[in-house]
Amino acid sequence: MPKNVLKETLAVRRHVEANAANLKDQVVAINRVTKVVKGGKNLSFSALVVVGDQNGHAGFGMGKAREVPMAIRKAIEQAKKNMLKLNIKGTTIPHEVLGRFGSGQVLLKPAPDGTGVIAGGAVRAVMEVAGIQNVLTKSIGTSNPHNVIKATFDALIGLKDVGKVAEQRGRTPAEMGVKSESKNDAKPQGKAEAAP
Repeated sequence: MPKNVLKETLAVRRHVEANAANLKDQVVAINRVTKVVKGGKNLSFSALVVVGDQNGHAGFGMGKAREVPMAIRKAIEQAKKNMLKLNIKGTTIPHEVLGRFGSGQVLLKPAPDGTGVIAGGAVRAVMEVAGIQNVLTKSIGTSNPHNVIKATFDALIGLKDVGKVAEQRGRTPAEMGVKSESKNDAKPQGKAEAAP
């Protein structure tokens, strides 16, 4: 089921307005691929790349070519076509989420300012290009970078905005129990009660 959801999300190509000058790309993995044919072996390279504007937009792509630079160039072009708008909250994510793809799972948890990106390998690359500066992550299962990246994007696609969830439920964000608003409301009431 998660594979179908990710495929459908990426199949609907939404053109994301991201300035090409601000895009940052990061190579996650390069594999040497050998195809055995009648005349011998054909050597080629496959590259896995993530691209983002460090402002809530990110995408990933894969390219294959006879030479590494060409494979990277193809992967970057595909990643730009697969870019998605992510629901991030300031420098972190709004809530905890678990993404799955194949035998890979990636758990993302919001973190306070100053924590940094607690992630490794493929997950760190995605967080850096997406502009998420404070997050706790855990990769469970396979360490295959292709599955890890797809699980990470599955998790990021699953992030929900408080305003949209409140609107779907027919409530206001304050009624949903947003922490920042409820704390501000609670402080004046406590002072008013303490005064008499």
